[in-house]
Amino acid sequence: MKKKYEELFKKLVKSYYENNFDETLEEIINSKDFDREEAMAVVSALCGVDVDKDENFIYNIKKAITNYKVREKIVEKVSECSVSCHTDEDGKTKCQLSCPFNAILKEPIKGTTYIDMDLCTDCGMCIEACDSGRLLDRIEFVPIMELLKNNQKVIAAVAPAITGQWGPDVTMDQLREAFIKVGFADMFEVAFTADMLTIKEAVEFDKHVHKKGDLMITSCCCPMWVGMLKKVYSELVKDVSPSVSPMIAAGRVVKELNPDAKVVFIGPCIAKKAEARDKDIAGAIDYVLTFEEVKGIFDVLDIEPGKLAGVPSVEYASRGGRLYARTGGVSIAVSEAIEELFPEKSKMFKAIQAHGVVECKKMLTHAQAGEIDANFIEGMGCVGGCVGGPKVLIPRDQGKKAADDYAYSSAVKVATHSDIMDEVLKKLGIESLEDFKDEKKIEIFERTF
Repeated sequence: MKKKYEELFKKLVKSYYENNFDETLEEIINSKDFDREEAMAVVSALCGVDVDKDENFIYNIKKAITNYKVREKIVEKVSECSVSCHTDEDGKTKCQLSCPFNAILKEPIKGTTYIDMDLCTDCGMCIEACDSGRLLDRIEFVPIMELLKNNQKVIAAVAPAITGQWGPDVTMDQLREAFIKVGFADMFEVAFTADMLTIKEAVEFDKHVHKKGDLMITSCCCPMWVGMLKKVYSELVKDVSPSVSPMIAAGRVVKELNPDAKVVFIGPCIAKKAEARDKDIAGAIDYVLTFEEVKGIFDVLDIEPGKLAGVPSVEYASRGGRLYARTGGVSIAVSEAIEELFPEKSKMFKAIQAHGVVECKKMLTHAQAGEIDANFIEGMGCVGGCVGGPKVLIPRDQGKKAADDYAYSSAVKVATHSDIMDEVLKKLGIESLEDFKDEKKIEIFERTF
C-alpha cells in the first residue's frame, strides 16, 4: 500500500472502532491534500465499496458498508495521470509494462492511460508498478468490521505464505490469538485444504497421464496463472486440472461444516480479491485482506503478535500443504501423494515449474508447441511463488526460508497421513480414495473453466 493510503486506511479503521467515522470522512474528503472527487474515490476503495461521489457521499458510503455487496472490479484508477511517467524506449509506462494481459492502454487525446476492463483480470501488478499511487485496489476491512461489530462468526483463513511475515519467531498460535483479538471467531490454515487438493491432484494425474505426451497443468494456487491460461493460452485449458484453489476449497469446506460462518482469506495477493468473485466459484470466500492490510489493522489496534501468549491448536496441516507457499511446493506435495497412492504411476511423474509472468508465459508457449519434457506443469505469477507476492511484509528469500522451515518441521509429513483430514473428509462424505474419483462427492473441490 502506498504510504499516504496506508495512513488513511489506518485512520479510517481507527475511526470506525472509535465511532467517529463520519467526522473522519468529512475531514478526509475536505482535505487540501486531495482533490475532493479523488478523495472520495480513494475513500471508497479503502472502504471496499463503490458509491456515487456526490453531496450525499458520507451517507452513501455508510449505507454501502452496511449493505455490502460484492463489486466485480478490484483495481481502480482514482485519478488521471500522464503517460510521461517513466516510459521505456517503446513509450510504455510502468503500469503498462507490468500488465500481463496488455489491459492498460493509452488515451491519446487526454494524454493519459486507461484500463480496458474486458482485458483486465484484477491481478494488481499495475498497482505495485505505479509510483504515483493513482491505481488502488479495494480494501474490504470496513465491511468486515461491520460483521465483527454485529458478532457474526467470521473465520480468518490464512495463506501458507503467512509464516514468518510478522517475524521469524512469531508462531501460528500467536497469529491465531492476534486474529481473535481483532474479533475473528478463529483462524484456519489454508494449507489444510491444500492437503485435500494434493490428493485430488494426484488422482487427476493418475486419470489423465498414461503415456509420453500426456499432460496435466495444475490449477492450484495462482489466479494470475489461471488468468493467463484462460485469456492467452486457451488451447491448453483442456489439460488444466478442474480443481479449485486452496483458498476456495477453504471457504467451501468451512461453510459446509459451519453454514452460518463468513470466511475472510488473508494472503499476499491482490489477485485473490478478484478470484473470490469469479462467477463459477463466487460465494466461497466473502472477503480478502492482504498481509499489508492486516498489518495496518494490527497497528491501529496495538496488536503485536510476537508479544502474545498464543492460542494453541493441534497440528492438522502437512509439510506438503505448507510448501504451497513457494514455487515448486505444489509439485513436491503432489509427487509425494502420487508415490503413496499410485506407486507405479509415480515412476512417470515429471514436473516443471515457472514463476513470474515472463517465465510462466515462456513455459506455456513451449507447452503449446509441445516442446517441454514434463507431464505436470506448475506456474505461479509472482517470482518465488506466493512468498514473493506484492503484499508480503518480508523479502521473498526470507519468506521462502520461513515457509520451508515451518513446513519441514510439520508433524504430518504427507497429506495422506493426516488423521484429522480423514475425519474432516468423512464429514464431507469422502471416505476413500475411490470417493475422490466420484464426480458428485468431489464437487466441493472442483470448478469449471
